[in-house]
Amino acid sequence: MRGMSIDHKRVPANSTPFAGLTPAVVLDSLDAVGLRGDGRLLQLNSYENRVFQVFLEDASVVVAKFYRPARWSDEQILEEHSFATELVAAEVPVVAPLVLHQASDPLLPATLIGNPPTLASAGGHRFAVSPRRSGRAPSLESMEQLEWIGRFIGRMHAVGSVRPFQHRISLTVDTIGRAARDWIVQSQLLPPDAQPLWIAAADECLDLAAAAFERAGDIRSIRLHGDCHLNNVLWTDAGPHFVDLDDAMNGPAIQDLWMLLAGDKSTYRHQVDALLRGYETMMEFDDRELSLIESLRALRIVHHSAWLARRWDDPAFPAAFPWFGQAAYWQQQTQILREQVGAMRTPS
Repeated sequence: MRGMSIDHKRVPANSTPFAGLTPAVVLDSLDAVGLRGDGRLLQLNSYENRVFQVFLEDASVVVAKFYRPARWSDEQILEEHSFATELVAAEVPVVAPLVLHQASDPLLPATLIGNPPTLASAGGHRFAVSPRRSGRAPSLESMEQLEWIGRFIGRMHAVGSVRPFQHRISLTVDTIGRAARDWIVQSQLLPPDAQPLWIAAADECLDLAAAAFERAGDIRSIRLHGDCHLNNVLWTDAGPHFVDLDDAMNGPAIQDLWMLLAGDKSTYRHQVDALLRGYETMMEFDDRELSLIESLRALRIVHHSAWLARRWDDPAFPAAFPWFGQAAYWQQQTQILREQVGAMRTPS
């Protein structure tokens, strides 16, 4: 489940962005860049994009990601790819996209994008291909694993701090929170009887978040993973690695740490300590950022509702989230936001 989709445009009514992405088109697209499949492919869990595990004739297995149209520009996608490649060069365990090559006799012509080309367009869809990597979810109950993950994220941030993204977004209350709030209101998906209470709760959360960022002062913004939750961290005997940088952005370091915490403030203190023990062996951490955790949580809550609303015309979303949009959903979200207001007013 994506938590940080960034586009702010209304999806056209009855939009079916992946309607034409049949298994044959997937295989032909890979064939067009010299990756010939043996006919077997498996669609992986992804709502924002379409992701397939593809078995090739040379017995290797790759993962092909077909990007949602109009969400990211070519420049933004290529910045994600460049960041992944930079991390691999620094021996940070992430999965970087493969460099693609035009096939000599493709069934479906492909346009290669980037230098080196890691993005291609074929059959009306942009896509990237990476090696398959497996793993399991880490355990939040293991302080040893959390400390290891902290070192891993610290290594990633050491690379991310070298320079900012030029094309991808920066995490602020306005870009992630207020834009989402405004989109929901303008979309007319809020039931009239639920609208006043939800807007009041969301506005209070966003005002408190803005005040928290102001109190924190001049927090450093670096290149981040951006959506660092358990489903995006795979654990092996060799340690953790990332497989998805789709939501990479500029922002405070704490954004890549807080989603790994479980429980309330009183229970995740030891988790914070373990993460930072590992993190600070690789990268200095500004303790002022700890005061932003509940504000970032509030931004994610509002943004997630907007993500579902923006994608509601995609047939995959009503099937996967049938409860969205009902009066009970907005009542529940209003209560969650009110509880978040309480958490944000409680001293860290």
